[in-house]
Amino acid sequence: MRFGFALPNHWGVEDPEDLLDLASRAERAGFASVWVAHHILNAGYVGERLGMKPYWDALTVLGWVASRTERVRLGTSVLVLPYLHPMPLAKQLATIDVLSGGRLDLGVGVGAMPEENEALGVDYHTRGAQADECIDVLKALWADGSASYAGAHYAFEDAVSSPKPLQRPHPPLLIGGNGIPALRRVARSGDGWHPFLLTAEQMEQRLPRLDEELAKAGRSREEISVSLRVEMDTVPTREAAEVFAALGIDELVIALNSGDADEQRRRLDQAASALL
Repeated sequence: MRFGFALPNHWGVEDPEDLLDLASRAERAGFASVWVAHHILNAGYVGERLGMKPYWDALTVLGWVASRTERVRLGTSVLVLPYLHPMPLAKQLATIDVLSGGRLDLGVGVGAMPEENEALGVDYHTRGAQADECIDVLKALWADGSASYAGAHYAFEDAVSSPKPLQRPHPPLLIGGNGIPALRRVARSGDGWHPFLLTAEQMEQRLPRLDEELAKAGRSREEISVSLRVEMDTVPTREAAEVFAALGIDELVIALNSGDADEQRRRLDQAASALL
């Protein structure tokens, strides 16, 4: 089993240098990956948590992390696709993948914050369909040559997006979300599933449904990865992590919900000692 560490770019850390230090520390400690979260506005529950404190931009931070690290995978947990136009997004992500030497893991989702959707002018009720189109557009733009697409939300002809990602045909696409629509999206479009904050018992209940959806799409679990984001206290020991491993989960991404950078460093070191 692999272990990742979630950087607290979404917890109001005042100095972004602390995020870069945590990424470097995680790499030195032996974590396989580091991850950033994504929202645009301090709205809804994010606003309640942060007020005016910073929620650092996911892809900007990830680009800097790429320059400060050499080995760890670089994950998004997760990009809220309906908030992002796929054309500039394709270029941003391909650039990070190339500059990092092909280390990007692309976690994506549909979002679950109506207040933010309203402020951004994104229809909350059609966000799933828009995210599906965004995925299709990204894959089309990353394929060799030019791309054309005709959908309800995006349409273009003979568009050339360059650079292409270093990882071919594209960086691993991990579908975020815990519900049945997310499982269907994994089966239809994903290279992996990236659920959030589920216990081993809850994962055990959901995995058969994932297998069902994959079978409907002519696929199997062997073709995808499962990367679960958990709170740090959920897996305090290697023995606890092995319970998840026995279910076929490939990676646990450890998250500490704190904007205290020193506490993040202490707990990262504790997790590394216990798990790695």
